[in-house]
Amino acid sequence: MNTPTPPPSPAQTARVLLKQFQEKFPAFREYMPLAIGIDKQLMAQFPELSRKVLRIALGIHTNSLRYLKGMEKATARFDLDGNAADAVTDEHRAHASEILRERFKKVAEQRKAERQAEAAVREAEQTARRHTEKLSQLAEKFSRSGS
Repeated sequence: MNTPTPPPSPAQTARVLLKQFQEKFPAFREYMPLAIGIDKQLMAQFPELSRKVLRIALGIHTNSLRYLKGMEKATARFDLDGNAADAVTDEHRAHASEILRERFKKVAEQRKAERQAEAAVREAEQTARRHTEKLSQLAEKFSRSGS
């Protein structure tokens, strides 16, 4: 008996859509800053697209590390074909920098927490080992004196 496979989630569909955009459009493939209103250009070319899936795909793309790093230094935004469209504002560059800073800070904090957890595990293992050794020494001492 075959159980029907559930339809892909909007996020899964968005990832597939993003791959298609990367294959078709230089601006996506090269992680160029996208022109304001690029969603309208995409909807005009692909009227069958779900707005929700498109928004998710654009969110995945524009929040990627490569895109944000490019945005941080960019001076121009680009249309789907990779032609300069409009300027990147200082505010948008600063926003990309802030997101990257927060992301790197969060990663550093996670690594620090992992290192601390690993150190705590090692310390607990050493304490347990010392405790076992002392118990063994005591057991040995009392078994000798009792004979």
